[in-house]
Amino acid sequence: MAGASAISKIDTVVFDIGNVLYRWDLRCLFEKLIDDPEELDWFLDHVVTPEWHFQHDAGRSFADMVRERSRQFPQYASLIKAYSERFPESIPGPVEGVHEIVHALMQRAVPIFGISNFGAESWAQFRPLAPIFDQFSDIVISGEEKLMKPDRAIFELALKRFDRCADQCIFIDDRMDNVAASEAVGFAGHHFTDAKALERELRALRLL
Repeated sequence: MAGASAISKIDTVVFDIGNVLYRWDLRCLFEKLIDDPEELDWFLDHVVTPEWHFQHDAGRSFADMVRERSRQFPQYASLIKAYSERFPESIPGPVEGVHEIVHALMQRAVPIFGISNFGAESWAQFRPLAPIFDQFSDIVISGEEKLMKPDRAIFELALKRFDRCADQCIFIDDRMDNVAASEAVGFAGHHFTDAKALERELRALRLL
C-alpha cells in the first residue's frame, strides 16, 4: 500500500489485466468441451494447465506449444488446439467493480496504463473484445516483449514506454510477487483483492 508521503507524487495508475480487470479461468472454456467432471479436472491438472499457458505469456508461440503438447497427449490434440483458437472463452468477464474505477479515473483525466503477463497471440484475440482498453494510454504485454513479471526488466521497460518515473505510479496486481517486484523498482504497489479495497486506496491517493 502506498504511504501518505507518496500522495503528492502519484498521478498515474498502472493495472495488471488477468484477475484484476478480467477474470481468467481455463475451466470456463473446457467445461464446454469435456462432459465428464473427473476427466475435466484431470485435463486441467495435466494437459492445459496455467503453467503450460505461461510459456505463451513468456513469448512462445501457440503453434510450438500445441505441436509439442499434442505429441505428449495425442488423445487430446483437438482440445489443445481449441485452446489456441478459443482463448477468449477462458475469460468469463470483467472483475466486478473495477471497470467502473477505470471509467472514474478516466473522467478525472488520470493517466492509465497496463503491464500484463499475456501472450501475444492470445492478446490479439482478446483485445478487440475489450473496449475498456481504449481508455489506456499504453499496455506492455509480456508475450510481445518476451519479458515477464516479476522480472524487474518489464517494469523498467514500461517506465520508458510510458515516459513516467516509478514514484509517479501505483501498480495494481493480484499477485504479491509482482507487487513486490514493482515496489523494488520504485512503484507504489497495491495487492488487488477486490474493487472496494482498490477504490479506498485510490481515494487515499486523491486519484478518485
